[in-house]
Amino acid sequence: MLRGLDIRDLLIIDRLELEFQPGLNVLTGETGAGKSILLDSLGFVLGWRGRADLVRAGAEQGEVTAVFDLSAGHPARAVLDEAGIPAEDELVLRRVNRADGRKTAWVNDRRASGEVLRALSDTLVELHGQQDDRGLLNPRVHRQLLDEFGGLGPQLDATRSAWRDLSGAAKALDQARSDLAAAQAEEEFLRHAVAELDALAPEPGEDAELDSRRRLMQAAERIGEDITKAHQALTSGEGAEARMGDALRWLEGVADQAGEALDPPISALGRALAELGDAVQGVEAALDTLTFNPHELETVEERLFAIRAMARKHQVSPDDLGAFAVDLRARLDALDAGADAIAGLEQDLATAQTRYDSAAASLTQARVKGAKALDRAMSGELAPLKMERAVFTTQVTLMDAGPEGRDQVTFTVATNPGAPSGPLNKIASGGELSRFLLALKVCLTREADGLTMIFDEIDRGVGGATADAVGRRLASLSQGGQVLVVTHSPQVAALGDHHWQVRKSVSQGMTLTTVNPLDDLARVDEVARMISGDTITDAGRAAARELLGG
Repeated sequence: MLRGLDIRDLLIIDRLELEFQPGLNVLTGETGAGKSILLDSLGFVLGWRGRADLVRAGAEQGEVTAVFDLSAGHPARAVLDEAGIPAEDELVLRRVNRADGRKTAWVNDRRASGEVLRALSDTLVELHGQQDDRGLLNPRVHRQLLDEFGGLGPQLDATRSAWRDLSGAAKALDQARSDLAAAQAEEEFLRHAVAELDALAPEPGEDAELDSRRRLMQAAERIGEDITKAHQALTSGEGAEARMGDALRWLEGVADQAGEALDPPISALGRALAELGDAVQGVEAALDTLTFNPHELETVEERLFAIRAMARKHQVSPDDLGAFAVDLRARLDALDAGADAIAGLEQDLATAQTRYDSAAASLTQARVKGAKALDRAMSGELAPLKMERAVFTTQVTLMDAGPEGRDQVTFTVATNPGAPSGPLNKIASGGELSRFLLALKVCLTREADGLTMIFDEIDRGVGGATADAVGRRLASLSQGGQVLVVTHSPQVAALGDHHWQVRKSVSQGMTLTTVNPLDDLARVDEVARMISGDTITDAGRAAARELLGG
């Protein structure tokens, strides 16, 4: 419920502090007094897109603060939770419009975006007027309104889920068919390439190993002679090993006579002979390595060149040929299994289609049933609005399948027996349209929780008993909730629980709008003004008292 509205420096409003009440709140005033400015101000703080030039002339900025009461289960709490804003029993919205056009908003003293304001607005306020294009007169939302009226959320969720599965299955099948077609286009290449790679069977690191072996064999003839000479120098009769052995024997022969003087050289020669032995073994191993079959170099080169040629052919490194072969083999396996996979995906699609068809058909049945219930409810609401001869029909027709089913919903009316029916916004006259809208609102908001409904001159074009009927439906709609009505009808104004007068005055060359709550006496004069015009007569006051007393 909207409890308070504080407006500062907007348009022709200097400062207004309004405290609204539950029930039917009526706002009246002469044409041009500024009633629409109140709605512009409320729309501004709720994030609605509207006028850009809101700041009062000469002011640096305009500001609007709106205070709402939130019940424990109010849907605005979910919006606050998603936005990360603490929810309390009191919701305070504040928005500032600077003269340069910049706008800043706060929700419970937390900075908030216009998107958050609009999301909250959907749960807090609903605005309707005679030329309402935000909901009831928009054929695109008739289906949504019918679903809300019928409580079809579960069926709608089931249909959306089935549509997601159906869309996913169709996408997967299309992708599989596309992949299979692409694989079939390169089938010959895949089979030939896999056969070549399997025959070659390259190993990671093999290229480097073969290259090193090739270089060694190419150098063997050139370095083999020198290594052989080194081996001979180490092992021949006059080589280092023999001469060092002789020296060691000579020293050991006289070691006892020399005391400890020869121990160090004898020990050093022992170590040197051991190291020399290791060197001889190393040289012999090198000679063994350099000993190869004359055809081995040719074999190594053929293998090395084959691996490098294959790598160049497929534009990968030699070490990546194995992984590349695995990838090609997987694509070939997918090609071989493609027909079976597609058959399975086709079965998945058929299953998803059956599930969607069932969910959509169930939703259609529920909508048809809900349409009949809505038509009956509308019939009951139109009679008190002096439109008992009008016929309201909710048409449910087939359209292309989608996430919300296959149904197109259209509200149609026939204003007189035998007259052709047609879309609501094309058949009804201005006064009739107002009453259709009001009746729809009564039917569609029976379960509304904590919603403040605003009707902007919805009684335009009606008068007398019809205006009284409109007022009584508004009063009924406000029971247990809150309705704000901008009206020029004395019959509607007289039925309000709370009455506000909007006035425009000029002070020191400045035009300002003020809004004042009316007590019983002032209310009589205001209703009398609405009846008799600028000059309030005794007859007008008498008629006003009769309306207010009725």
